[in-house]
Amino acid sequence: MDVLLDGTPLLGHRTGIGQYVTNLYRSLRDRPDVTPRLYAFTIRHGSRPPDVHRGDWNRRVLPARVLQQLWLSRDWPTAEALLPRADVLHATNFTGPPTRRAPRVVTVHDLAFARLPDLVQPQTLRAAELTARQARAAAAVLTPSAAVAAEVQEHLGVPADRVHVTPLGVDGAWATAAPPTPDWRSRHALPSEYLLAVGTREPRKNLAALVAAHRAAGPDRVLPLVLVGPPGWGADVTAGAGVHLLPYLPADELRALVAGAAALVFPSRYEGFGLPALEALAAGTPVLANDIPVLREVLGDCGHYVDAADPDALVDALLRTSSATDDEDARLRRRDRAAGFTWERCAQATVEAYRSVTSD
Repeated sequence: MDVLLDGTPLLGHRTGIGQYVTNLYRSLRDRPDVTPRLYAFTIRHGSRPPDVHRGDWNRRVLPARVLQQLWLSRDWPTAEALLPRADVLHATNFTGPPTRRAPRVVTVHDLAFARLPDLVQPQTLRAAELTARQARAAAAVLTPSAAVAAEVQEHLGVPADRVHVTPLGVDGAWATAAPPTPDWRSRHALPSEYLLAVGTREPRKNLAALVAAHRAAGPDRVLPLVLVGPPGWGADVTAGAGVHLLPYLPADELRALVAGAAALVFPSRYEGFGLPALEALAAGTPVLANDIPVLREVLGDCGHYVDAADPDALVDALLRTSSATDDEDARLRRRDRAAGFTWERCAQATVEAYRSVTSD
């Protein structure tokens, strides 16, 4: 089966969707029944990424925003006019070119634009109508969680038989991650014990509330807080007493930072899956998460939960987490839970969705 996947998320820093496309492509390429290739519509920065095999990269020097406007207004230009022929076209990041012959599969990672429209960027809202329209017209819609699958049915009106849950996976390197060396921590001016938050600094991640709760708890009563991730938008989150900011880190450095944390704190108001929380489990690290359905789905009884919308509850949870003791049995339980989420499983569920739309 020849499959064309949108590889645009592989360009630039690879956050959650970039990791999804990276690992889905790798896992599909390891299978004898699928031949995956990637496409990207981009004016700049469209060179083949080094981890994409030669011959698998199809770049088209076209402005993605203009294409989206055309797809919304007239369903043109089509994939057949823009890209090589394939058995399935997989829009891995919400939207993609319309098709005339090949079935189109669309991954809807979350419905933040519908659930929290005040907390997403203007371009996300502009693409919301196209996302909804393409999801309804797709041969199959893939979601990373059952929580998002239910939302796609409720908010977008996609029938249940066209929605497929393809849970994300976690790289095996997380299970062997070791804490950062004293040298590395010294270079980044970090303490030996710390709480950690990972994610783009944007309103949906609720990091401003986390920093406020940390300051309210008092630097002498709570472990220092390290925030790592690329800058985003919205109210700025600043460093201060006991609060350290780090930029986007290479994968090996991020794994070490997570493995060395007393806990990952994940107060996000809304997620489609919550990959950083799963990765922390895989490293054996405790996770304090906002009590929302998707994080219950991913973390199960291996997570610690708090109503992150309640400032007092968040302060209390940070104090408890800072003084908590951990043991090897708990770390093993977390790793066992994470081991059930693999990219091979994600690829298998994806291929089953492909087959469901090509079997006629």
